[in-house]
Amino acid sequence: MGAFEDVHRQHIIGSLAMYDRMIFKGHLSSLYSEGAVRAFLWAQGIPITEFTGYAKRTTEQIAVNARRLATEAGRPVISFDHVKTRNRVQQKDELAHSIAERDGITEGIVCLISAVQPCMSFQVRNSIKTHRIEVTRRERQCLHHYLYLVDPEFGFMHVRIQGWMPYEIQIYINGREGLARQLDKHRIGYLRYDNSLLKIDNIDGASKLCEHFAHRAWPRVLNAFARRLNPLLPTIKAKKFGGYYWVLDQAEIATDVMFKTRPELLAVWPDLVRHAALNMSSEDVLGFLGRKLHPSLTAQVVTDARRRPEGWRVRHRMAGNWVKVYDKASVLRVETTINNPREFRVLRLVTDDQGQRERRWCPMRKGVGDMWRNFEVGIGSNHRYLDALAAAPLKGEGVAALDALCRPRTNHGRTYARFNPLARDDLALFRAALAGEHVITGFRNTDITNRLYTRPPADRDEAHRRCERVSRLITKMRGHGLIATSSTSPPLPRHPLRPARHDRGRRPPRPSLPPHLPGRRLNIRPSCLSKHANLRPYC
Repeated sequence: MGAFEDVHRQHIIGSLAMYDRMIFKGHLSSLYSEGAVRAFLWAQGIPITEFTGYAKRTTEQIAVNARRLATEAGRPVISFDHVKTRNRVQQKDELAHSIAERDGITEGIVCLISAVQPCMSFQVRNSIKTHRIEVTRRERQCLHHYLYLVDPEFGFMHVRIQGWMPYEIQIYINGREGLARQLDKHRIGYLRYDNSLLKIDNIDGASKLCEHFAHRAWPRVLNAFARRLNPLLPTIKAKKFGGYYWVLDQAEIATDVMFKTRPELLAVWPDLVRHAALNMSSEDVLGFLGRKLHPSLTAQVVTDARRRPEGWRVRHRMAGNWVKVYDKASVLRVETTINNPREFRVLRLVTDDQGQRERRWCPMRKGVGDMWRNFEVGIGSNHRYLDALAAAPLKGEGVAALDALCRPRTNHGRTYARFNPLARDDLALFRAALAGEHVITGFRNTDITNRLYTRPPADRDEAHRRCERVSRLITKMRGHGLIATSSTSPPLPRHPLRPARHDRGRRPPRPSLPPHLPGRRLNIRPSCLSKHANLRPYC
């Protein structure tokens, strides 16, 4: 249990760390070296001058294969023309989700969406330097095919293939979708809202499943998807140009702190947002992401807070990586996004110049071979961030009590005026009630009167007016719940002006008191005032 969970243990069910959004990319890296494309074409008996015709034929083969997968499953084929912006990309995901919900797809292909997008691809040009036809790799636009499907193991996902050489593949997987499938498989109960798991019956079992997810044999899993969408892979492997090299291009490692209810989260959430946005320094952010502040550091650290329709989000960025915190339903989510893994280190076996092998801390790579280390780094960043949030001063209950104090209140059919803690008179009343000498023996009307009025009264009428005013203020504080009667208070010490008891144990008749001054003591409630005090209603 971390420091944050220990501080809020009364309101928290538990926490779970897992992969969230994952984007894998497959590269035919053997085609990227100089002269590789020419050699690949020559191995098939195709001269470099016919590159464009060959590329168009392979593009058509990929498109026909993708459409065949969709039509054989009876799913729609949708064409988006000249899709460039991220908003349109987001529209594709929303469209696929709506189609899956409309048709009730729980497993299998959902749809195929084709779109023209920018990419890095090959093109043949005449070189000015060599005066020969050369293959260059540059940014251009080509057709991409998005195959959306509901996988039995990973849930809703998509596989995208680039139609033009070098046929790059992108695979999107959501870690929570996969976790939900695994929980169903192992018959572990859970409560889910959208992309959040609000409650899990066996958190330890779910944590083991998340750990196993990060240590899977990912090349084997990803190659299975690539074989379905790229019909040219057998030819590429037959010509000794290998297969795809898989990298984890973007990864989000999230730690979900599950509160019992959303109101319990909202009670502390404003204080956590304020602490994360205002009190966390650049040095703190470097510490979250595993770096130290030193003179040779050139990275820029940026902290920004934004209010979204779902709630507040605070993000800290550094060198292409960031850690952020936001709320979703009854879950507090701390999420580390790793786009630049070389900022972190991994222990790797290295061979030096003398041929000796030793372990060294090397920059972490994007390859899926370092995915386990990627998961460790993300979890460590999240835990350090949660430990920093544990130090946030919680003012939520105080702010709510102060807000209620500044509004009129109706108690037992009677309305009491509001207080203004910034007004001089109300501030003096609170100071008088919270005086230290009232903690044990309580305070009386005369104690408050002596603190509110520094000079003695001019005559008996003024003393009576002061006593009545203080009585009204005491009644007002009682109406707002700041003070309350205490039936368990110890007996009052004998007042010098109170007559002694008779031998029979009776008191002589005492003068009648106003109806709002019963002969009982009142205690200040600690929910609104920081000190206890008893009130004795004697003028």
